[in-house]
Amino acid sequence: MQRPDFYICENGEKVVLPFAAAEYEARLGGLRAAMAAAGVEAAVLTSMQTIAYYSGFLYCSFGRPYALVVTADASTTVSAGIDAGQPWRRSHGASLTYTDWTRDNYWRAIRHLIGEGRRLGIEADHLTLEASAKLDTFLKPAARVDIAPASMRQRMVKSAAEIALIKQGAAVADIGGYAIRETIREGLREIDVAMAGRDAMEAAIAERFPDAEYRDTWVWFQSGLNTDGAHNPVTGRRLRRGDILSLNCFPMISGYYTALERTMFVGEVDAASLTIWEANVAAHELGLGLLKPGASCAEVTATLNAFFEEKNLLQYRSFGYGHSFGVLSHYYGREAGLELREDIETVLAPGMVVSMEPMVTIPEGRPGAGGYREHDILVIGEDGAENITGYPYGPAFNVVG
Repeated sequence: MQRPDFYICENGEKVVLPFAAAEYEARLGGLRAAMAAAGVEAAVLTSMQTIAYYSGFLYCSFGRPYALVVTADASTTVSAGIDAGQPWRRSHGASLTYTDWTRDNYWRAIRHLIGEGRRLGIEADHLTLEASAKLDTFLKPAARVDIAPASMRQRMVKSAAEIALIKQGAAVADIGGYAIRETIREGLREIDVAMAGRDAMEAAIAERFPDAEYRDTWVWFQSGLNTDGAHNPVTGRRLRRGDILSLNCFPMISGYYTALERTMFVGEVDAASLTIWEANVAAHELGLGLLKPGASCAEVTATLNAFFEEKNLLQYRSFGYGHSFGVLSHYYGREAGLELREDIETVLAPGMVVSMEPMVTIPEGRPGAGGYREHDILVIGEDGAENITGYPYGPAFNVVG
């Protein structure tokens, strides 16, 4: 049997993608403009977020490499045979499948598309040492140019269609928050509460987006000591009266991430905890007012740092005050140029979507111990910002159970 190195697998019919064809063409047009400015003849994109942004296809690697090859007149996903026709059905543009029969058929497929000796655009923050060496061996580039920063800058400013989807995601996160609030009671495990929020969000996504893929929606719901970090996993710890809680809902719609994060307490909140919680809420409200076009990320951060320093809480901060939203998740993607941190000078502009999420963590054994965090999502407009998070924050609504 003659077994090919790569082949075209157009199985079934193209499906409805998250965005219209014109949206993907506009994104590719922006990328091609950046490529032309850098003298790049072909881009070999490899990260999940970038491939999804320009093609609509969000791959599952499972140890196999994937790519989107973009030239002046074509865009082609390169995927593994294990996916059969799925990459073609869910890609804007062409798709080429490589086989496992011979090692490095992935690189042979890319070489088939662009040849050798070209000036290539790559994602330097995603290319491993092994992949870098193989790229040189198979493609023999005349030069390599890191196109990832230009792509990130493009992704930081959302289209109207992206903002519409993100708003839907924020509304779904609110649904998860209310489901969690109704579930909380003493004796339940963190995992029991988390499942209630996740199930409510997945049902809402399926109702609102009947043509979408359903995967990766999740909840982090922590209690007591487990609230000290922003990304702590769910456990089987049982809720007790007076526990501090951290509600974190993350609906995923076609690779687009949104979030709702709230501080809560079970049944009652002690005086020391209430003082810290109210200070963090005040910082949150201050920050919401700072997010407007023309403000820089560093300036916003400096103002909030000064607030926390005045409250003698600055030493309990562990990360920035917010970040961008779009094609990203907890295991892929980041638009690092739009984070509310001391070292980011990006100026907020219309079309950007950014969170406000101050957090302080008081160490165990001290009055008010635990992690306090509130999180809203704002869309930057021409004259101000629109808060698209609806679930209430603060003690008046979130002492429950």
